Amino acid sequence: MGEDHGQWAVGAAGNRAVHTPTLDHLAETGVWMENAFTPTPVCSPSRACLLTGRLASQHGVHDYLGSGPDIDATEWLKDEALLPQLLHDHGYQTGLVGKWHLGQDAQPQAGFEHWVCHTFDYPIEHGGPHRYSLQGEIREITGYKTQILTDFAVDFLRGRDTARPFFLFVSYTAAHSPWSGHPERLAARYRADSAFEAFPQEPSPPGAIQNLESTNATRADPREALAQYYAGVSGMDEGVGRLVDELEALGLRESTLVVYLSDHGLNCGQHGIWGKGNGTLPLNMVEESIRIPLIFNQPGRVFGRQRRGEVVDLLDVFQTLADYAEVRPPDTAAYPGQSFLGVLENARVLPGWRDVQFGEYGDVRMIRTAQHKLVLRLPDGPHELYDLRRDARESTNVIADPGQSDLVAQLTAQVEAYFSRYEDPVKTGRRVKELPRHNGTEAWRTG
Repeated sequence: MGEDHGQWAVGAAGNRAVHTPTLDHLAETGVWMENAFTPTPVCSPSRACLLTGRLASQHGVHDYLGSGPDIDATEWLKDEALLPQLLHDHGYQTGLVGKWHLGQDAQPQAGFEHWVCHTFDYPIEHGGPHRYSLQGEIREITGYKTQILTDFAVDFLRGRDTARPFFLFVSYTAAHSPWSGHPERLAARYRADSAFEAFPQEPSPPGAIQNLESTNATRADPREALAQYYAGVSGMDEGVGRLVDELEALGLRESTLVVYLSDHGLNCGQHGIWGKGNGTLPLNMVEESIRIPLIFNQPGRVFGRQRRGEVVDLLDVFQTLADYAEVRPPDTAAYPGQSFLGVLENARVLPGWRDVQFGEYGDVRMIRTAQHKLVLRLPDGPHELYDLRRDARESTNVIADPGQSDLVAQLTAQVEAYFSRYEDPVKTGRRVKELPRHNGTEAWRTG
């Protein structure tokens, strides 16, 4: 899992400036999902969606969880059946290497028997000394985080229990702000790249207030910030390449499913935003915030060289991985996602597959069809409607157009029906309250 890695920042998506040879190879020889989304465009909720298979309005995590006594005192997902738990209960050796970002990161969490976690410390620079939890023992390690995490992931592969199947969740941090401090050998190539010059720096949405990442010092030099962002992406690509090479060396390549995805997207000047869903106030649902890279690759098992157009999200990934591993989540829970394992096996169509994507962020809710996107900020707005075929850059909000009133009513009804079916009345995003700040972070909880 990359962090803050927008779908647009992969060569396979058509970006000629970014250098991602490993991901491009995996996408070309595997399955590239062209319409992959996050259910919530911010870190902790999206990770919880992947691990639980459930919406933020079901699991109750609605914004990113920083650090602090009240956050660490809460078991945020205690009522949920996590994917690693399901796999561990079915004989898998399970491990996390990297970012957890769901509270209590110093201690191994449910379902993970192997735990190497980058603890949520500030500052969050990419190099220098940082604290890591190694099976609950805190150790300070100096170096570039991406390389350190990859080293630990390689150690897991080499030291694994060869009698058991394994699930390794490698969670990088490199593309997150601050956009500085990445290896100079990676950043320098982008400063000299002529294709880099053409990248759009657009005006901010009307009435939007720049927030969070936009306060980083690198924001004052957007060209350098983008060079650093690309350097972080290239560093993660190198790390994934090392892991694929290690699988080859251990003779595991054809028996191991490799999945690459991100928790959510990111804007680096698109729409005038530097950040994700919380890169503006009010919170946004622009394409760059919600679209993620999603690749599946396994020679001999996954039918490769496919570019698929199905609308999928992290909730569907949960179901697909469970289906692949032949484990079943509890029957008592309501799961919005569906398995698309058939896609990996070259099914030409998936009968009954949805053609819309829903999203939420606190009291913001979204529906996206092939042509339109409706964003509702409950209860009083401001609301937005975009015709994505005529206005791909989401520059003209047509919500006030009288000619769109029937469409708005129809889409609103779909949003209400979807969340009425799945949301928990106690954990719903309609009831979020802001927590106090801790170490420069803030979080939201229900209640």
